[in-house]
Amino acid sequence: MREEENYLLLKDFAQGLGVSLFGVGDFSRIEKNDFLLREETLKKFPFAISIGLRLSRAILEDLEDHPTKLYFHHYKVVNYLLDASALRIANWIEEKGYWALPIPASQTVDWERQRGHLSHKRVAMAAGLGWLGRNNLLVTPEYGAQVRLATILTDLPLLTNAQPFDFNCGDCFACLSACPVKAIKERPEDFDHQKCFSLLKEFQKKYVPQHICGLCVKACSPKIKKR
Repeated sequence: MREEENYLLLKDFAQGLGVSLFGVGDFSRIEKNDFLLREETLKKFPFAISIGLRLSRAILEDLEDHPTKLYFHHYKVVNYLLDASALRIANWIEEKGYWALPIPASQTVDWERQRGHLSHKRVAMAAGLGWLGRNNLLVTPEYGAQVRLATILTDLPLLTNAQPFDFNCGDCFACLSACPVKAIKERPEDFDHQKCFSLLKEFQKKYVPQHICGLCVKACSPKIKKR
């Protein structure tokens, strides 16, 4: 089957680049009313490739009550590596005669609502890489929430038989106590975006030149059991 062969070849190529996570979702089935790409662009691509890189546990462990300059640098490097990998994957696809659009790992277009061109975590969930945690982040069985993500949209025929995860945080509430402003609630849908963004703005003024935190990421360690 061509779709399966393409998937296996592409997965092998991506893993050769050093990505920690790889999956493909059916882009036509992903809710995208709030995506900030042109409608013509969204209709052009039936498949969405999700890639992820794990964050350094040692750097996260160094966080106490605010983001550090070390974490800020690490955050930038991981995003750069994801963008470089996404570009190389897109080039690999285009060399085979298909279209591919790499979406930056961390290019926020709407800060108040914390949105990029699309939702990387929504794509990752559709690709079977994890679920939406209480912290409003993708939570994976391998790495918890300690990952960064990027997306490549494409029309290359690919296998998309991944089974999405159900919510699986279980009885873990570590991220609730880790959040200084209590933006995280028991239910993911009750996450308080405004409280979170207010804290990010405070951290940006005091500690690092970007709206980042990392405290709930640190709390969501890769100790979650697989399905």
